[in-house]
Amino acid sequence: MTTVQYNVSGMSCSGCVRSVERALQAQPGVEAVAVDLEASTASVTYDETVTDADTLERVIGSLGFTVVSRAGRH
Repeated sequence: MTTVQYNVSGMSCSGCVRSVERALQAQPGVEAVAVDLEASTASVTYDETVTDADTLERVIGSLGFTVVSRAGRH
């Protein structure tokens, strides 16, 4: 499993958080998602044999939010 943390701009309410969480959790290979509105971050743990950080970043972007940066850790 790999964990990546995205710094996300554009989230302004709990509805935004729920949208990001739901969309990421629906992706194959995603094990856990934690979105923090105040810190503007989304942390995702996923199986790197099923999906990758670029795909998950595109999911966030498809919701209208912008990934400013990302940091990964194993």
